[in-house]
Amino acid sequence: MEFVTALRGTFDDGKPSLFELLSEQQLASLLPPTLRYLLTVLTHRYPRYLLRILNSFDELYALAGLLVERHYLKTRGGSFTEHFYGLKREKALAAEIPRAASSAPNVVRDALKLSDADIWKNLAVMVGIPYLKRKLDEAYEVDAPRAMLGGQYTRPPAKGAKMKERFLYYYRWFLRNVYPSLNAAYYFAMLAFNLGYLFDNTKYHNPFLWLIGTRVRRMNGADYQAIEALEKAVAKGGAPRSGGSMLSPRNMGRRLVGSLSLVLPTSIFALKFLEWWYASDFAKQLSRKAAESLDLPPPTVTGLVEAQARNKPNKPKITRTSEDGVEEKADDEAEEGGAESSDTSKEPTPETAPIAASTLLPIFTVPPPKSSDLCPICEDEIQTPAACQTGVVYCFSCIHKWMSGTHARQEKFITKEREGKWESGEGRCAVTGRKVLGGTEGLRRIMV
Repeated sequence: MEFVTALRGTFDDGKPSLFELLSEQQLASLLPPTLRYLLTVLTHRYPRYLLRILNSFDELYALAGLLVERHYLKTRGGSFTEHFYGLKREKALAAEIPRAASSAPNVVRDALKLSDADIWKNLAVMVGIPYLKRKLDEAYEVDAPRAMLGGQYTRPPAKGAKMKERFLYYYRWFLRNVYPSLNAAYYFAMLAFNLGYLFDNTKYHNPFLWLIGTRVRRMNGADYQAIEALEKAVAKGGAPRSGGSMLSPRNMGRRLVGSLSLVLPTSIFALKFLEWWYASDFAKQLSRKAAESLDLPPPTVTGLVEAQARNKPNKPKITRTSEDGVEEKADDEAEEGGAESSDTSKEPTPETAPIAASTLLPIFTVPPPKSSDLCPICEDEIQTPAACQTGVVYCFSCIHKWMSGTHARQEKFITKEREGKWESGEGRCAVTGRKVLGGTEGLRRIMV
């Protein structure tokens, strides 16, 4: 942006670029929401002490800003965010005096230094106008939806109404009819002054600074020397008589206020960097690459192991005697060759089935499949997969019917003999028998 003014041949070394001014304004605008967020977090822990402070945050922030900004305007010549960027405020001149500024910078600095009246005008622009705008914005956000109620809300007060009711009516009328245009004019004026400042057509980047006759400039060597001399004079005059303790309230308060211009902006930069880091794709790619090198075990579903154990039929071990007289044990699965894998062997028994806590009846469940690609209920390949809250995946139609109690396997199992002696598994996971909160609404479709 400085390149634009350099092309016109009127480059001013003390004039800050528009980028610097916008950065300073953005940093100053980040202070209220950041402090409000930190205060909100602390209020959750100590509501008894901090709730009233949080409810009056805007007023307390304006009061603290008034004290801090006044201190920095008197000692540094600018706000503490402007001091962070090496900027200052001074009286505007009708024409530039580059020769006098280079030959006698101290004299020029003292002549253009803000007076007490100028300091209060700048405080009104820096603290008063932002506070007023925040309150109007909040009131408009609350009033705009209520205006949709119609005449019940926008009806004028009756004759003989109290002064408070009349004031509220005209205040709401102002918010609905005047403030949107006033707010648009404010932003349009800011844009016009920013463009004029960018192309070196005005000395002011803000219309309010033009009204009070103040401009923002870069700090030079004379400003830093004056600040250093002031700090030395304060250190000599403020030193305590008994040895110069650094922990005295007077010294601690002065150092605390003086360090705000570095501590607060640096903290905000750190918070914004963390916000960008966790929201950016770069951090997600780094975390994804780090997770690829980790061999994570599959999740353990509570109740799945028990379901496998209780649904597995107890098969006796067959003992044979070899020709040498040595007893050998053979697995009956190899003997039977899977011939006894009928539906009756998969049905649970009252001794192995889970028991409902409310009715103390056994719950009808199905064994988990051998492959995760198969549905435990229909034992076919999963169609339109849906996950239960226990982590087991089924066909959506199967688990929906199961939890509704209308699946064919449930109707086939719950015969007249078992009716009243078994629970059909309605509203429960088909494998573990656990209750599913929300019924069928607790199912989650899986997008593959």
